[in-house]
Amino acid sequence: MQLKAGRNIAIKVPLYKWDETIAFYRDRVGLQVTKEVQNSVAFAFGDMTLWIDRVETQSQTDVWLELIADDPDAAMTQLQSPKRDELEPLNGVNGHWTSDPAGVVLLIRNE
Repeated sequence: MQLKAGRNIAIKVPLYKWDETIAFYRDRVGLQVTKEVQNSVAFAFGDMTLWIDRVETQSQTDVWLELIADDPDAAMTQLQSPKRDELEPLNGVNGHWTSDPAGVVLLIRNE
């Protein structure tokens, strides 16, 4: 089973830090906004997309990463990581939420 980096990175930001964080990446870093949806802003980040997501019930910032696998179930077995599919709905996505030993959330999905 081979895993590779996906195209998405998400930073989950508490409500009280939302405006300041969006302004930081847009105005100070100078990243181009590519999409805006309710509670999320996407920025061009090289070949990747950096999503800044507003999470009203969260008290700290988290970074979530995406990994691509031909067989997400086999990848979960290989990683020996816990299934955490309760984190966010995976509507139409063949994959699973999990986390690394440090607690970084990972989306393991096929392309």
